[in-house]
Amino acid sequence: MFSKDELMEFMIHEYEHPFTGWDFSHIRDRMVSSPLPWSYPSKILPRIRRVKSLLDMGTGGGEFLATNFQPFPKHTCATEAYLPNVPVAKQRLEPLGVKVFQIEDESNLPFKDEEFELIINQHESYDPKEVFRILKKDGEFVNKQVGGENDKDLADLLGAHFEENDWHLEFASQELEEFGFTVLEKYEAFPIVRFFDVGAIAYYCKIIPWAIPDFSIEKYKEKLFELHEIIMVKGFIEVRDSRFMIIAKK
Repeated sequence: MFSKDELMEFMIHEYEHPFTGWDFSHIRDRMVSSPLPWSYPSKILPRIRRVKSLLDMGTGGGEFLATNFQPFPKHTCATEAYLPNVPVAKQRLEPLGVKVFQIEDESNLPFKDEEFELIINQHESYDPKEVFRILKKDGEFVNKQVGGENDKDLADLLGAHFEENDWHLEFASQELEEFGFTVLEKYEAFPIVRFFDVGAIAYYCKIIPWAIPDFSIEKYKEKLFELHEIIMVKGFIEVRDSRFMIIAKK
């Protein structure tokens, strides 16, 4: 058993572990999620093979794009808004022929009208009007998002304030239709996530700072101690996430 001092030292060490790009490998198998009833890559792959232009919105460190979709279409670009990820993405993707753009305003992307046949987006904010502008006629937008209820259960367990919002499947679908898209497919799921130690919780709260914006080990140490005790008895703590995916056509 950990003493409280040892547990604090462990949590602080985990919280301070480096994080680059969008690489969750440090807590792989310490935080696991039930599978979604769809596959984002499987929806994308056949589409990539028949287009000559692709944009990956919010590429992170480029890990997902590089791992899943080579060879890329002749004209492939990626965007990233989080500054520390940009050099990581450039180093990974540009030798593969992918041009990486740092962006600051999702409503003003550095691309021509109707530049891309396929636009993909995994967990990145977007402006529907701007996506419509840069997508070619008959082009498709494959859009996987984190729902507005995501991380609410974790916030509740920690006694943290959670900012509710209406970002969910039906809202996003209707918004895309209002901007001229035709929704071809849509899916929604609420996968179960299990954390197997409080170090994984601390690390997760560091790398996803918008989940609990005021998170610190010191502020939430008593709740973290309580969760540790639950994990010692039960083996894990369980929370519900929120995901949805929309495939839309211009």
